[in-house]
Amino acid sequence: MITLANGEQVGGIAGWATDLMEKLGAPGAGLAIALENIFPPLPSEIILPLAGFTAARGDMNLYAALFWTTFGAVAGAFVLYWIGALIGRDRIRALVDKMPLIKLSDLDKTEAWFAKHGGKAVFFGRMIPIFRSLISVPAGVERMPQAKFLLYTTTGSLIWNTIFVLAGYGLGDQWHKVEEYVGIYSKIVLAVVVVAFLVFVVLRVRKARRGRAAAGPEGHDREPIG
Repeated sequence: MITLANGEQVGGIAGWATDLMEKLGAPGAGLAIALENIFPPLPSEIILPLAGFTAARGDMNLYAALFWTTFGAVAGAFVLYWIGALIGRDRIRALVDKMPLIKLSDLDKTEAWFAKHGGKAVFFGRMIPIFRSLISVPAGVERMPQAKFLLYTTTGSLIWNTIFVLAGYGLGDQWHKVEEYVGIYSKIVLAVVVVAFLVFVVLRVRKARRGRAAAGPEGHDREPIG
């Protein structure tokens, strides 16, 4: 069991991840990160620095920690990729067609954008909270070539994992402080997402109201006055 500098023992997710690492070693860290990718509420900003601290204590090889956490990230990403592939483009379009405020033309634009910038989206998405897991689903829906998905997912995950594992390695028993700083980053990302969503809804509602007003009470265009 990990103990903080103040003598307090770590529990919760950190305690669970510690137990995996104590039982399985570096593959345990990889398993924790694989599950974190499939279930985004599990925070990599806790698991990765903890793996680094475990390596700093000599209980795990640092390079093994980097390898297995990246392997786990890729494995988890491919699970979501295949979920997206199984859902398929046709089901997504049928779902979008029934949703209010969202049009199939919006989906067409998104698909066109992903076809052009999907590689960059997967690569940078691996380093953005919330999106780091979810980005694998549209990649599967659009059937991004698996070799390309593997390359960008592995590269992006390796960068993200290396930053946090080395942070935990360097901070030692203060590894948990990483979560405080990443928490600020996550809140900023979430705030941007919420604001963007609200702006989209407001603009779409206003456009719909203008359309109804222009059509008139019986659905016909109003005749000009005068």
